[in-house]
Amino acid sequence: MTTALQRPPTTLDDWLRCGGCGELTYRKRFIRDLGVCPGCGWHSPLTAAERTSQLLDEDTASPVPVPETADDPLGFADRKPYRERARQARTATGMSRGVQASRGTIGGYPVVLAVMDFRFLGGSLGVAEGEAIVVAAEIALAERRPLIVVTASGGARMQEGAFALMQMATTSTAYGALDRAGILTVTVVTDPTYGGVAASFASLGDVVVAEPGARMGFAGRRVIEQTIREQLPADFQTAEHLLAHGMVDDVQPRANLRSYLTRLLAVTGGTPDGWTAGRRDTVERDPRRLPGQAAWQGVQLARETGRPTVADHVAHLLDGFVELRGDRAGTDCPAVLTGIGLLDGLPVALAGHHKGHTTQELVAHNFGMASPAGFRKAARLFRLAGKLGLPVLTLIDTPGAHPGAHAEETGQAAAIADNLRLMSGLDVPVVTVVTGEGGSGGALALAVADEVLISANGTYSVISPEGCAAILWRDAAAAPQAAEALGVHPAALLRAGIVDGVVPEPEGGAHRDPQAASEMLMDAVIGVLAGQLQADPRIRLRDRAARFRRIGRQR
Repeated sequence: MTTALQRPPTTLDDWLRCGGCGELTYRKRFIRDLGVCPGCGWHSPLTAAERTSQLLDEDTASPVPVPETADDPLGFADRKPYRERARQARTATGMSRGVQASRGTIGGYPVVLAVMDFRFLGGSLGVAEGEAIVVAAEIALAERRPLIVVTASGGARMQEGAFALMQMATTSTAYGALDRAGILTVTVVTDPTYGGVAASFASLGDVVVAEPGARMGFAGRRVIEQTIREQLPADFQTAEHLLAHGMVDDVQPRANLRSYLTRLLAVTGGTPDGWTAGRRDTVERDPRRLPGQAAWQGVQLARETGRPTVADHVAHLLDGFVELRGDRAGTDCPAVLTGIGLLDGLPVALAGHHKGHTTQELVAHNFGMASPAGFRKAARLFRLAGKLGLPVLTLIDTPGAHPGAHAEETGQAAAIADNLRLMSGLDVPVVTVVTGEGGSGGALALAVADEVLISANGTYSVISPEGCAAILWRDAAAAPQAAEALGVHPAALLRAGIVDGVVPEPEGGAHRDPQAASEMLMDAVIGVLAGQLQADPRIRLRDRAARFRRIGRQR
């Protein structure tokens, strides 16, 4: 065993100064921690080679050849000829361009990985870099591999003028082809990512994840402050700021990136062989077999704060769940939870209203009442599900859409309408379960499905019983009478064809045994999805439209 006296003496070369906190840290530990300061968590810049080595499975990286491009299309010179600057960058980095593209695997899943290197002329986007991104996208398309791009850039390269500007369109066009082909794209944002890169392919990933503290934006902080003559918040354009404003899906420390990407890639595997075989339908579809219960009693049970929330159900239903956040327009609504994961091995997309249990949680999640941003976040998920061919599961538990002035000013009605149209045209199986309250258009905006189920103590209505009583009876105390008249309880809804079946609950309600309630929900959803996956996809949209068309026409 080596003793302290036998260890080699520590030298100045064994230490380095953190670029974040300025403290000295032991170099070997810093390297072992993937270039992250153990004190303050600062994420140091990485070379493209280092990043590739960290992300791809060992010994799987294979360089992607990229054709040569014009190296100085303008014959540009400032204090130094551009050719000379580019030559120095190539010598200093050992790279021929600022992007390194590779084939490889992450967690065993084949991918194409393109990594930008800030050392090469500030990671700026020139013709050569645009070509590398496009070639990577073309290989991803041809080989049907997910494309992962790690960004680090100051923007489009000034020395190439409009030639550089055009790379924004060229790379975005390549991403459009991947969208049409159903190929997953992921952006890993590192510090910094600005200008033409942020305003093109960096923002076009299906999933955008950022390292802690990474900055991304179109214009830089200094430019903005000088233009508007205002001081910006200290965290402006940081990953954390972007997450809070719905512009990225997650912020993940470097040590977690490989596992995060592996969970994402797992949903690209398609339906496992034999998944639909032997699945039992546990849903009650005959209203005559439902126990009698007063409608108002069901309303009270649907509102029990001990009932499992969508987050509780997700923890039980889905393995490897990856939450997707934000509407990409400046907001992340806490009343809607969306993400992707594996349901007993089946890749699915899930969206649901998120309430909470405690008063603090309920307030934080707006009591499950979605803003326009919540519906737009769900729309992002639905579009991704359609692109990747993922079945969609939605869980409904809301008193209704958020009624605030800001919601109206930012397009509440339009957001709901857009979701109704979008869900009606999704060409993947869609299953909805009303697990608690199903209130008005706020519920329906996530419930245009092939099959709509309701939990045994759920409710579904155009308005709350209290609201109906106040308007028509002019007495809120008439809510029990209104609940019965509105037919909000499962038996009435099933007889009317509003729902297609009832999911059983533990005796006394889901709040009495939340885990058992989640198990019952899981059994029901698996059985229904197994049937939907065996249905002819060519007639799915027709049947979905017919399902809603016949409501109210049968007597």
